[in-house]
Amino acid sequence: MSGNMSRTAARLIAESLEAHGIDQIFCVPGESYVGLTTALAERNAIRLIVCRHESGAGFMAAADGRLRPRAGVAMVSRGPGLSNAMVALHSAYHDATPMVMLIGQVERAEFGRQALQEQNYSRLLCDVTKSVIEVNEPAQASEAIARAFHLAESATPGPVAVILPEDLFDEETDAPLSAPRPRALAAPRAADLARLADMLDRALRPLVLVGGAFISDSLADPAASEDLRHLAERWMLPICPTHRRPQLFDTSHPNHGGYMGIRVPPPLLEEMRKADLMLALGERLTDTVSQGYRFPRAPEPQLPLVHVWPDADEIGRVWRPELGLACSPHEVIQALLAADAPKRTESRRAWVARLHSLHRGLMEPRWDPVPDGLNFAAIVCEVNRHLAPDAAVTSDAGNFGSFVHRYLDFRPGQIFLSSVVGAMGSGVPMAVAAALRHPGRQVVAFVGDGGVLMSGNELATARQYGCNPIMIVSDNRMYGTIGMHTHMRYPDRPFMEATRLTNPDFAAWGRAFGAEGITIRDESEVAEGIDAAFAVKTRPVVVHCTTSALQMSAWRRYDRGEHMP
Repeated sequence: MSGNMSRTAARLIAESLEAHGIDQIFCVPGESYVGLTTALAERNAIRLIVCRHESGAGFMAAADGRLRPRAGVAMVSRGPGLSNAMVALHSAYHDATPMVMLIGQVERAEFGRQALQEQNYSRLLCDVTKSVIEVNEPAQASEAIARAFHLAESATPGPVAVILPEDLFDEETDAPLSAPRPRALAAPRAADLARLADMLDRALRPLVLVGGAFISDSLADPAASEDLRHLAERWMLPICPTHRRPQLFDTSHPNHGGYMGIRVPPPLLEEMRKADLMLALGERLTDTVSQGYRFPRAPEPQLPLVHVWPDADEIGRVWRPELGLACSPHEVIQALLAADAPKRTESRRAWVARLHSLHRGLMEPRWDPVPDGLNFAAIVCEVNRHLAPDAAVTSDAGNFGSFVHRYLDFRPGQIFLSSVVGAMGSGVPMAVAAALRHPGRQVVAFVGDGGVLMSGNELATARQYGCNPIMIVSDNRMYGTIGMHTHMRYPDRPFMEATRLTNPDFAAWGRAFGAEGITIRDESEVAEGIDAAFAVKTRPVVVHCTTSALQMSAWRRYDRGEHMP
């Protein structure tokens, strides 16, 4: 339709979404935006994924924003609908994940009267979005969509909210369609690249952290992962994927220097602290990655820090870097590959080898039995044997996730999705989103008994759209992470009652949705149970694992409390 022909605002918004390459939107239908859903259904170019809770819709959109180089889209109704979705906005904002959330609003004539479910979204969402765009004129509807995607995907990615009054959709406008805006990308300066090359050449014990911005580079250019591997080999660099980005470098590669996640095990962290240069390559740097702002120390790092992130405002915000490059990490990698590699000194080889040896030693599939249930290590190690080279893995928030990061052999080509900021309830919706985006791909979700009952109802969404993820439920009958924090901070005080849970039979719960239900109670049942789970191809699977509460994480137990080898 040409720009000078009149159409409804709803139709203009639908066309704008199509122009931005959107092929599916996650929603819980609401009366405040039925004008838009009917327009979308009439055009039938964008699939509406009807979810069972707005937090599930939001987490699916966040996951979709990480699965391709385009912001994911969720659509929620005003008031309670948006309030339910705010956990996903919070997660996307802190995780630097591109997302556009379309939010219904009361009719414009009712503004300011505290009408049914009315809220001031600019005030409510100012701390969990990059921008809140209110569309009060039909002529600005397409412009607002274009601005939302531009902001969500530029610099430090994040969520943008677009507020759409209920009476806007049926109004007609002859405003033209606003085309997607080209992304302005900063390039590294030649002088800075030369300085970085010199710093890496001189360093005896460099440490390279690779984080979230490299995921965007990998989506834009599949060669990025191979280029990173070549850089590690030619420049003799240890590569350390950061918190909940384990798939960015092959865990078995000799240049893998260890996973820089939350609470790095002391033997590995002690060796990492011997570094004489840190290169944060596409890593935003947070309290979790920096081990509580201690490595690197904030605001003055104890070693030279080079920070590469595609947003100049982020570099230097907390840490003072020796050198900052506001650009794509892949561009830096390509520039270093084009330069002369430093001499591979024996001391550098030994440094990389020590880190890798510690890393692989920590990943060895060994664990001790526990008297009160399964050691979840046995489950994760068995799942590891079945993972496909292109598997998609999701993990909800919780201490059970430490087993996933300790024992799974991640590699490029696989997908890992989680809430980096640690929002519970993300695991199942993200698994459904991965299965929708990549039909037929193996999808495995690791969830705890706490998080799975926050959003596990999206199993119904999986059934509705023919998705078949495998859900591995660690049921230790408590909020394990909170129990651990209570025990570690107040070891002489009782803690279990404050975190204890009463749970359903999760296998029967899964069967009620039409999924396959499998229960594993003893280590002798692990191999057969996991094998049976992966053999199912035509429906989802829920594997109910009755796990230990004493085994608080992959590294600690309540009965001893000390760090485990």
